[in-house]
Amino acid sequence: MNAEARLEALSAFLKSQRAKISPLSAGLPGGTRRRTPGLRREEVAQLAGVSTTWYTWLEQGRDIKVSVSVLDNISKALRLTPDERKYLYSLALDTHTGPEFPPETQSEIRPSLLKIIRELKYSPTIVTDRRCQIVGWNEAARHVFLDFEQVPVAERNLIRLLFARKELQRLAVNWEDFVGGFLAIFRTYYGQYVDDAWYTEFIRDMDRNYPDFDRLWQRSTVNNAPDVLIEFRHSKAGKMLFELTSMHVHGSADLRCIIYTPAADGTEMKLMKMMEKL
Repeated sequence: MNAEARLEALSAFLKSQRAKISPLSAGLPGGTRRRTPGLRREEVAQLAGVSTTWYTWLEQGRDIKVSVSVLDNISKALRLTPDERKYLYSLALDTHTGPEFPPETQSEIRPSLLKIIRELKYSPTIVTDRRCQIVGWNEAARHVFLDFEQVPVAERNLIRLLFARKELQRLAVNWEDFVGGFLAIFRTYYGQYVDDAWYTEFIRDMDRNYPDFDRLWQRSTVNNAPDVLIEFRHSKAGKMLFELTSMHVHGSADLRCIIYTPAADGTEMKLMKMMEKL
């Protein structure tokens, strides 16, 4: 990510976080002449103990000097989670400590991990890389979501598929919550790999091709491992409830294992019957 794109991302993030906090919840008078939801810039500056001018410059994406201590105060004022703080620091301080991956590198799953996801027979599991490119899945995932083998390798990006494939949009009862969990994960990567221009280009491409993307991207949180209970309405199995678990896979490749564990409501039995028939 070049300096311009990094500062643009920082500006958008600060604005979105400021909009989420009501004045009353921050101990400030609400007033009746607010044109936008959330706090004003001067109110964030007041809560953070910095000048309004300095905070305005920061939110406008100007290239100014910032310190960890000041970012700590801003984080507190905006009530950021630990993952959101890391995201803020990565963008504001332009720090990059993650491993380097050449753009042409194709992540591969080790046989040991492949065995693990196959053993999760009735828990749909997908393995993605740091760009949310799908690099592995088990049979349960193929039956619940779609047959990834039939998707060209270049198109197996999880974020893109969620917006591009109608069957995935129809699957989740609340599609926006479904997408939101993955966008939260994607944001952690976006902040971590600030030197990789691929992310900026990908986001711009998504914005051009999918009308709903920008709105949901601006609303998205930052969460390395969201804990979500998701309800599906499967065309063959009906109502299905899954608990989402997202785990980072240790090793040289930055892989993530996304596991959908059936809830104790008969979902596993439905999945078993569906898999036996196919």
